[in-house]
Amino acid sequence: MSAKRALITGITGQDGSYLAEFLLDKGYHVGGILRRSSTETFERIDHIKNDIELKHADLLDQMSLISAVKEFRPNEIYNLGAQSFVPTSWKQPILTSEFSGIGVTRLLEAIRFVDSGIKFYQASSSEMFGKVQEVPQSEKTPFYPRSPYGVAKVYGHWITVNYRESYDMFTVSGILFNHESPRRGREFVSRKVTEGVAKIKLGLMDKIHLGNLEARRDWGYAKDYVEMMWRMMQEDSPEDYVIATGKTYSVEDLVRTAFEFVDLNWEDHVVQDPELFRPAEVDLLVGDPSKAKENLGWETQVSFKELIELMVEADLERLKRRQKDNSFVAG
Repeated sequence: MSAKRALITGITGQDGSYLAEFLLDKGYHVGGILRRSSTETFERIDHIKNDIELKHADLLDQMSLISAVKEFRPNEIYNLGAQSFVPTSWKQPILTSEFSGIGVTRLLEAIRFVDSGIKFYQASSSEMFGKVQEVPQSEKTPFYPRSPYGVAKVYGHWITVNYRESYDMFTVSGILFNHESPRRGREFVSRKVTEGVAKIKLGLMDKIHLGNLEARRDWGYAKDYVEMMWRMMQEDSPEDYVIATGKTYSVEDLVRTAFEFVDLNWEDHVVQDPELFRPAEVDLLVGDPSKAKENLGWETQVSFKELIELMVEADLERLKRRQKDNSFVAG
């Protein structure tokens, strides 16, 4: 029997890189969609680059998506590509809508045009809940997005449902709550904190500027969460799932945990900057993962404290290696 084939958009991102590793371990032939760019960043997938097949296509360009799907002929497509940083969505709302909203439709149309039997996973987001209508948030909680990113994700979510119901396609959405790792982008608050703590510990900086410290999130480990994407795609019938820990922590909790790991007092090094507050804040997100636990037998393996400490440790090691390399070059 030939290996299953999976095509991933956003393969160079945090989730895409972990998912590619996971699928390779499962024996898949893995492909990734890349946008053509004068500078391509393969930092997260450099160690597996020779094991995957990369295709150039763009969520903004219908024909390139059709070509990529035709050439690769996947059994499964995981759509993780998006403009994924919430603050940027206020500065680039139209581009965010094109990538995170209309881009989903383009990919679904490519599947329908080439082979409607291809299974499709859409990366939905807890940001769709925004101004939450109930606590905790489940698959049945109404959406009330509070950013252009959240609005675009709601569109992507519902168009995925629509294609499932209209064309009898296997399409699912994973409503993932915040999930972090050492591969998280430096613009996200979790990584901004852990890298900042590592730099302060090593004497490379003294202060971290942050926005709302009271905002509360449900934080999990990205490596745990990509397994759920795959599990959803192996079901007999397509269903959407909330993927979360069911526990909530504030940004201040995150900061305190990170600084305590290196024996420093966070209050000596954190500056709260009003410029970094969102125009419309999302104060509390906490998911109800009971459906995923009951139907798919899944729950998180890494605690919040373990996750933050893992990230700080990884940033410390990376910065120490850089210091060592620089001193070697200088010598």
